[in-house]
Amino acid sequence: MAQCAPGNIFTVSRVYKKFSRAAGLAPGELIHVGERKSATTAITVFEFDSENMTERRIASPDDFIPFKDFSGVTWVSVEGIHDVLAVEKICAAFGVHPLVIEDILNTSQRPKTEDYGDYLYVVLKVFSFSEEDGELLTDQVSLILGRGFVLSFEEARHDVMNPVRERLRKKKGRVRTHGADYLVYTLLDTIVDSYTVVTEDMEEDMDLIEEELMGSGSDKVVESIHSMKRALIHMRKSVWPLREAVNLLYRGSSPLITADTRTYMRDLYDHTIFVLDTQETLREILSVMLDVYLTTINNRTNEVMKVLTVLATIFMPLTFLAGVYGMNFRYLPELEMHYGYHIFWVVSFLITAVMIYFFRKKNWL
Repeated sequence: MAQCAPGNIFTVSRVYKKFSRAAGLAPGELIHVGERKSATTAITVFEFDSENMTERRIASPDDFIPFKDFSGVTWVSVEGIHDVLAVEKICAAFGVHPLVIEDILNTSQRPKTEDYGDYLYVVLKVFSFSEEDGELLTDQVSLILGRGFVLSFEEARHDVMNPVRERLRKKKGRVRTHGADYLVYTLLDTIVDSYTVVTEDMEEDMDLIEEELMGSGSDKVVESIHSMKRALIHMRKSVWPLREAVNLLYRGSSPLITADTRTYMRDLYDHTIFVLDTQETLREILSVMLDVYLTTINNRTNEVMKVLTVLATIFMPLTFLAGVYGMNFRYLPELEMHYGYHIFWVVSFLITAVMIYFFRKKNWL
């Protein structure tokens, strides 16, 4: 993976500008806030139970409504939330509150879990690195858990969801034999596991930065360190509230989550804490690396200043002698000496030798 680009902070500042579009709108008024990250809106419906699984690609939101009363589990996967009408129709078919639809369309949401009685709404972030410049990319994923159904809304299709889709297709694991709540756990667990992958990639980059720091120690190292610190801070802002969101799923009283799934949610909570601890450790390591860099620069500066100081000290008496005998007085006693010039250089060399010996004895050279 390429190192994080120094400019990845633009993800925050540029998005804030777009979020201002929602200012002043009435509550529940639907508008997509954020970047359009997919050309089209793709809707896929998975209907499955312990024996059968059907996967349908839906062209229009109206097409899946006849299948929403399936006796097993229905998972409606929406990739591309810029189509406000499509998102609204899908949510309305399952009785989702307009404020939840508004949160789905607004990609500035803080990770959270909200209990609406008949369904649970969970929103979190997905992280990945740009293949072009190594910039940290952030996308929002919204999940709605109801009785026998799960709705997922992604800004764009992510490979992070593919393992869950493959498990459904190949009947692997427990996801086909458990309910909708276990499917939500599986999706959350897959996303949290992807955080670990991202942090591991960062650790690899930090090893490269450390090697460069101990080598040439160029100014690019500082840019890389600051860039990665910004990326970690940005991730932490999303992972920290996710801890409380998962804790609510684990300790909450919603009947939509069975006791068996709550056990898995507790394990997911532990994974989230582990990711937070890892990110905090990486931040501390980056701070230490920055301190090492600054210390190295100061030491180099001190070495240069020491050499210059020693040279200036050596030349001070020589400059004094040259200044004295360079004065334009007519009657200067030593000017008439036959070997005066030679004596001057002998004295100068002796002074230089004595001072160098003294500096070496003091370990200043």
